Amino acid sequence: MFNKIRQALTTLVSEISTKELSDKELEEPLWNLQLSLIESDVAVPVAEALSDAVKQKLLGLKVKRFGAKEEVAEAVRKAVREALLELLEKASPINLLEKVKAKRSSSKDPFVIVFVGVNGTGKTTTIAKIAKYLSDNGFTVLLACSDTFRAGALEQLEMHAKRVGVKVIKHRYGADPAAVAYDAIASARARGIDVVLVDTAGRMQTDRGLMDELRKIVRVSQPDLVVFVGDALAGNDALEQAKKFEEAVGIDAVVLTKVDADARGGAAVSIAHAIGKPIIFLGCGQRYEDLIPFTREWLVDRIMGGS
Repeated sequence: MFNKIRQALTTLVSEISTKELSDKELEEPLWNLQLSLIESDVAVPVAEALSDAVKQKLLGLKVKRFGAKEEVAEAVRKAVREALLELLEKASPINLLEKVKAKRSSSKDPFVIVFVGVNGTGKTTTIAKIAKYLSDNGFTVLLACSDTFRAGALEQLEMHAKRVGVKVIKHRYGADPAAVAYDAIASARARGIDVVLVDTAGRMQTDRGLMDELRKIVRVSQPDLVVFVGDALAGNDALEQAKKFEEAVGIDAVVLTKVDADARGGAAVSIAHAIGKPIIFLGCGQRYEDLIPFTREWLVDRIMGGS
């Protein structure tokens, strides 16, 4: 996990530890860092921003140069860690449990989350994981199958719901997805259910018809959160997808899946910085328990672990 970025930062520490911490001496190793980050699927503007932040921190360091290679290396590691934490500040997570608790303490309406994303990102499985997470923390959950387009979508969501112990509201294939969401919310309100998780059809961000349909679902359901589910293995494509969904319907938060299989790690860093939206969870496996609440510190610790 994050091996490529970790290697790039390790190389940076090694190179800078033998140089003067001056603008001229830092130019080459920081350029090499940018190239390595880009090769690791970090978006170019994000790689540039991180490199610039590291440079500014290093230029301000006061360290002894003679016989102090380890001291310099430690100072560089600290500067890189601080730069990463600052870069990821926009991704500071929201506390989903507290948000649900706050709404349910003041309203009879359920807390509604609409999940969006392209095909194949693991969106439906992620919904099941979050349903279990909420159930394990004492909230009642209802799933809405607003994916009335993909063959097998109803059966897949029902299977997950049965395994994690929650109910599903569904219509027939070809039905209006917004109507399914509306009915699920009405049912939850009548039954006192805390949270409604709305599964939508995976769609390419360039499909105008399906994007219009998604806008209708969001307009009808008036969700408390619109969550983009992105595949970490998609690299920069995941970043571009998130931008398009943000433009189309507005997203409030991100879940990144398949992080355990992402040796490069660029998508997590790029989305966290460039989208400016909090990452709520990272999907790190196939089990329902394989869902990690995101924090900047968790990500930076994994990235810096080997440097």
